[in-house]
Amino acid sequence: MSAQAPTAPATTVGAGPANVALCTAGLALASFMQVLDTTIANVSLPTIAGNLGASSQQATWVITSFAVSTAIALPLTGWLSRRFGEVKLFIWATIAFSIASLLCGIAQSMGMLVVSRALQGFVAGPMYPITQSLLVSIYPREKRGQALALLAMITVVAPIAGPILGGWITDNYSWEWIFLINVPLGIIAAAIVGSQLRHRVETTERPKMDYVGLVTLVIGVGCLQLMLDLGNEEDWFNSTKIVVLTCIAAVMLAVFVIWELTDKDPIVDLKLLRHRNFRAGTLAMIVGYAAFFAVALMIPQWLQRDMGYTAIWAGLATAPLGILPIMVAPVLGKFGHKVDMRYLATIAFLVLSMTSFIRSGFNLQVNFEHVAGVQLLMGVGVALFFMPVLQILLSDLDGREIAAGSGLATFLRTLAGSFAASLTTWFWARRTQQHHADLTEHVSLYDPGMHQQVTAMGQGDLQHGAAVLNEMINHQASQMGFNDIFLLLGWVFLLIIGLVWLAKPPFGAGAGAASAGGH
Repeated sequence: MSAQAPTAPATTVGAGPANVALCTAGLALASFMQVLDTTIANVSLPTIAGNLGASSQQATWVITSFAVSTAIALPLTGWLSRRFGEVKLFIWATIAFSIASLLCGIAQSMGMLVVSRALQGFVAGPMYPITQSLLVSIYPREKRGQALALLAMITVVAPIAGPILGGWITDNYSWEWIFLINVPLGIIAAAIVGSQLRHRVETTERPKMDYVGLVTLVIGVGCLQLMLDLGNEEDWFNSTKIVVLTCIAAVMLAVFVIWELTDKDPIVDLKLLRHRNFRAGTLAMIVGYAAFFAVALMIPQWLQRDMGYTAIWAGLATAPLGILPIMVAPVLGKFGHKVDMRYLATIAFLVLSMTSFIRSGFNLQVNFEHVAGVQLLMGVGVALFFMPVLQILLSDLDGREIAAGSGLATFLRTLAGSFAASLTTWFWARRTQQHHADLTEHVSLYDPGMHQQVTAMGQGDLQHGAAVLNEMINHQASQMGFNDIFLLLGWVFLLIIGLVWLAKPPFGAGAGAASAGGH
């Protein structure tokens, strides 16, 4: 199969849905449900562990198993859509997701729940890129920005809503319902899309199975994801387990890349990176999403750990991030195509950089309104980030390549999020330790003035006063580490602007390779 061969099925002209709005709603519902499930279980882990008689460490596998399986399945989207067709793949994946969610909800042991979550993650893999491809295909070219704006809004709002909704369901009902709620939603979404696109004719292929690519992908990505998830817990490369996982991942992924670039019928078409806009847009998406993910990870943790917020109040403080994307998405989708996507993305990263620099000046006295206000302002950047960058990276793929390209870009974005989570947690811990050492360097209880002050802090008890002082220093050191990371993120967001300007117009989503120039 040559580099120009189809990577996704072609559709016939005039095979669109009877009701575009209804079809869009079905696709959006499935996508929202799938993205929501990446975060909805996070706040419920202690409850799940307690109910199933497992340790908190074992409970983290509820998250890890989903992430690993999704990461493995994402790059297979192009091959699966060529083999079965996009509509069938969407319907089967959505129904399978509902079944896997049911299995999660009725799990009686941690082992069964982890296996069910792994299955749920695997079938979730193709759902987002296939939704993206179908949305682009049912809209005329001049309105595709609206479809991508909707998807961008879901990408932002669903992960924010996940912990809040998960906490509310767990507190008011039971943890099982965070999974069982997917069953009717998945069936409704599959029924709507299936009925609306039942007349769509798709040409499928029978590509031979690339077993070498599949095996190296599964082992390589699986070991890499496990290494990233377990790294902080295992003290990174001081652990034999982490070293072994890293070596296996490096060897397998090197073999995978070489094999996929030279095989005639690869399971993942890495040759899509020959397209200039896809290459530049994907790189901007990877780095931008990693930085965005670091922000989304740190703010709730900081609010609960250092500021004393409850999970619900931490959720309310972070929630304003989703307000402006919801308001801006329809306007951006309708009029965005009239503006150079690079200008919109530049404004996005300038705002994201500015809010990161503002947070680098936070202290332990900052109030709720200030935290929420900066989140609201950041929403401007988020609203202008996802849609333009999505449109840039899809712009020089032809209609047959969009599913594969979307799957590959989403896969790389997912891995970037995992890297960001691990590196942010590690860097924050390291900077906190360093600041703690610096702050305590000149503290001596042998100093009479310090001795008196610490005793007063403990209400006459020196030992209690020392514990109170140490707790204050811990929070202050953590705050300083937090500020260090946001200072770094501010510069990262600025650097991404250069990546965006490597792309060249036109930027109509799926405009086709021929129109983009530079491969």
